[in-house]
Amino acid sequence: MTDVTTFVLVPGFWLGGWAWDGVADRLRDRGGIVDALTLPGLEPAAAAGEADATLDDQIAAVVDAVRRAQGRVVLVGHSGGGAVVTGATDTVPDLVDDLVFVDSGPVADGAVASPELADDVRALDLPDWAALEAAGSSLAGLDDDDLAEFRRRAVPHPAAAARQPIALHDERRRDVPVTLVCSSMSAQQVRDMVDARHPWFEELGRYTSVRLVDLPTGHWPMWSRTDDLADELLTIASTSTPAQ
Repeated sequence: MTDVTTFVLVPGFWLGGWAWDGVADRLRDRGGIVDALTLPGLEPAAAAGEADATLDDQIAAVVDAVRRAQGRVVLVGHSGGGAVVTGATDTVPDLVDDLVFVDSGPVADGAVASPELADDVRALDLPDWAALEAAGSSLAGLDDDDLAEFRRRAVPHPAAAARQPIALHDERRRDVPVTLVCSSMSAQQVRDMVDARHPWFEELGRYTSVRLVDLPTGHWPMWSRTDDLADELLTIASTSTPAQ
């Protein structure tokens, strides 16, 4: 890369910035600047107030990272982080050069991650592996050591963030170039769901510039295909046009 690029990396549920360690190392080795975020409420020992962090709090943290970034900004959201990066891009669409969803996708105004969540639930614990896979989160590519590390470092996800509807206001977010890294389902499956207006990907069909990339593995490619995911992010940065 000849220009400075900052990669703002946003993890999904139960994860901190540590989840991107392998990807971040490779990006830095190739000259990138990396800001791998731990969202409010996901610190290993979250303060009492942070444990009740809302989706707005998490979006604000990502917006702050985008605003302090140097050069070209590639904003990356994995899994449940897709809603957070959607909200951040809606807030500062002129500052995001490329938006990347890793086994995720953009959400529509009013979307809720966990609409059936009871009011008295304060945090969502990492489920057992069978429950995760039954819910559609493939563990393909992860070995016993990966799973043990995941379990050891996982932090309960704040329920307030999971039950809050997202509020979007600026349709210019849909003009930011999007790349969707397809890991646990194929690019063709995503295209078919966009055409069928499936709720998971209906919003993706409203974006003006969308690129789908196949990276077949499970739901956590930052661990199962670390170098390949990092290289894809580097390719995105090297071929993008900086926002004006």
